[in-house]
Amino acid sequence: MNRDKNLPLTETVYYILLALLKPAHGYLIMQKVEELSAGQVRMAAGTLYGAVENLLKQKFIMPVHSEDSRRKVYVITDGGREILRQDYERMRHMLETTNTIMGSKRGSDRHEKNEVFYEL
Repeated sequence: MNRDKNLPLTETVYYILLALLKPAHGYLIMQKVEELSAGQVRMAAGTLYGAVENLLKQKFIMPVHSEDSRRKVYVITDGGREILRQDYERMRHMLETTNTIMGSKRGSDRHEKNEVFYEL
């Protein structure tokens, strides 16, 4: 199976898509990203709006009607949900593989090619 050309997502884009599972405007998106990432990802407005423009072009998000005409509100699309799911599966596989290898560190059958990795 070929990997989608949009993968892997950046950490920022991943959290933006996750934040947009429910409609949100720019400032709320920035707050949600910071909250979801436990403060690890903080964005300036320019970074957010650049990412939003790219996500709109890729059709991963779309604008939705807002009662406040001063605020642009966005939500994830089906395509955005799918790319988010694919990246989640990619990372899950990486974690499972890492856990398997790191878990076998305790065992006696360490493979020579993995010696450096085990020393981490």
